[in-house]
Amino acid sequence: MKIDNKYLPILISVALAIGIVLGGVLNTPNQNHFFTKNSSKNKLNELIDFIDNEYVDDVNTDSIVNLTVDNILAKLDPHSVYVPPSEQTEVVESMRGDFVGIGVNFYMYKDSVAIIKPVENGPSAKAGIKAGDRILYADKTKLFGRKLPNDSLFSKLKGTVGSEIELTIYRKSERKKIKLTVKRDVIPLKSVDVSMLLKNNTGYIKINRFAETTYGEFKKGLATLKKQGAQSLIIDLRDNGGGYMEEAIAIADELLKDSQLIVFTKNKKGNVDKTFATERGSFESGNVFVLINENSASASEILAGAIQDNDRGTIVGRRSFGKGLVQREMDFDDGSAVRLTIARYYTPTGRSIQKPYSKGNEAYFKESNTRFENGELFEKDSIKVSDSLKFKTKKGKIVYGGGGIVPDVFVPLEVEHGNESTAYLMQSGIVGHFVFEELDKNRNVFKGLSFQQFMTKMNGTDLYFNSFQKYIFQNGLDLKFGKSKSLVKRYLAAEFARQVYGGKYYYEIVLKEDAMIKAVFKN
Repeated sequence: MKIDNKYLPILISVALAIGIVLGGVLNTPNQNHFFTKNSSKNKLNELIDFIDNEYVDDVNTDSIVNLTVDNILAKLDPHSVYVPPSEQTEVVESMRGDFVGIGVNFYMYKDSVAIIKPVENGPSAKAGIKAGDRILYADKTKLFGRKLPNDSLFSKLKGTVGSEIELTIYRKSERKKIKLTVKRDVIPLKSVDVSMLLKNNTGYIKINRFAETTYGEFKKGLATLKKQGAQSLIIDLRDNGGGYMEEAIAIADELLKDSQLIVFTKNKKGNVDKTFATERGSFESGNVFVLINENSASASEILAGAIQDNDRGTIVGRRSFGKGLVQREMDFDDGSAVRLTIARYYTPTGRSIQKPYSKGNEAYFKESNTRFENGELFEKDSIKVSDSLKFKTKKGKIVYGGGGIVPDVFVPLEVEHGNESTAYLMQSGIVGHFVFEELDKNRNVFKGLSFQQFMTKMNGTDLYFNSFQKYIFQNGLDLKFGKSKSLVKRYLAAEFARQVYGGKYYYEIVLKEDAMIKAVFKN
C-alpha cells in the first residue's frame, strides 16, 4: 500500500497531538470533591445497577461507564479527558520523570525484542547488555516469535527497585546465547534532551516535555552552560506538547526579573491567580531565544508567552498550537483518572492563546493540519490573526491572542525544493529503525573511528542514502529523495551518531544546518 505524500505530515503528527491532549496540567494534590449527591447523578448510578442486575444479556458495565465518562467529557472541551488504567501508569511515569526497570531502548524487529541501546550506566549496561542484543527470555517467559504488545513487554521488564530478572540474550555479533542477571533500578526519563554550547557563546537547551524533573534538569544544564561561558541562551520547545505548568513557570522565573508577571489563571468563579517572578533568577540578563512550532503547546506556550510579553527575548519559529486551558488530574479507585479543565491561563499582557473549539474536538485537532494545507507553515502572511485580539507589551510590541503564540521571527517549515514531506519524515521513528537495521548488519563498521572520522566517512558516501530510499519504498511510502539529498543525509548521519556515540552528537549534526538556529544567529 502506498500513502499519498500530502498526508504524510498529518500522519506523523498524530503522536504529537496525543501529547498535546495530555499536556498542561497543574501539579497539585488530587481533589475529588466534585462528586456530590443529586438526582441526576443518582439516576445514572441507578441505570447502571438496572443494567447490571436486570438486563437480559451479560454486559460489562465497566465499559459502559467508561464510554459514558468519555461522552460526558467530549461535551466539555478537547483537553478534558479520561485516562484508563491501562494508560495511566505510563502517563504518570512519563510526567514523574522516572520508572523502575532494566534500562534499555528497544523495539520489535521482525519477531524479536531488539536492543537499540542500553541506557548509559543503567542496570542493563552494567550487566553487560549491548546494542544489537535480542532478548529471548525474561526469566522463563518467551519473548521472541510472538506478537506481544508493548505494555506486555514493559510489564515483564519492569518491577521493584533491587529485584532481579534473568535475561536470555542472543548476541548476533558473536552468534551465541548468554544468560545475564539484571538488577532493576530507577531509570530517569529525561525531559531535557541536551544542553550544549553553540558558537558565539550561545547556550542551547532542548526540552521535550514539562515533567516533575524538568526545572531541575534545566537549571543543571544552564549552570553548566554559564560555566562554559554562555552569554546568550536558546530554549528549544519545538514539538513540546506541555506538561506541568509549574515547571514552565519555574524556568521563566530563572529568566525574568523580580516581580515581573509570568502568567495568571482565571477559574469559573472569576478568581484570578497571578504568578510573578522572584529575585532568584540566574539568567536575568543576556539574550534569550525561544524556538516554537505548531506542536508547541500549553506549558510551552506559557514559557514563550512570558518571555514575549515581558520583552525579555525573541520568539523564533512558527505559530504554536494554541492551548490555553489548565487541567487538574483527579484519580479514580480503579487506577484510571480524569483530567478536567479547571481554569484558563493568560499571558502577562492579558491574552488568551486558546484557539476556538466550538466546532467539536475533531475540527479542533484538524485545525493544526489545515495550517499545512493553507500555507501557514511556509508563509508568515498566511497566519490568521484578529485585530480584536491585539495586545501591546510594555515596550509597545504588538502581540496577538486567540490561537497560539505568533513568533517574532517567522521560520518556515524546513523544505528543500518543495518537498515538505521529507522534512517531517526525517524526524520520525522510521529513521531510527532503519539505522538500527543497518548497524545490525555489521556492528564493527564504525568501530575505532573518532567522531570527526565518522563524519568524513558519512559525508563521503551515498551508501546509506541509497539504502534508505529503498527502505522507504519497501515500507509503502512513495517518496523520492533526489531533491532533498543533503537534508536526508544530514538526518541519517545524525541518527547513526546518536546510536553509535550518544544523543549529544545527534544535535551537533542537525543544529549546524537547522533553519531556526540560523535565524537566531542572524538576529
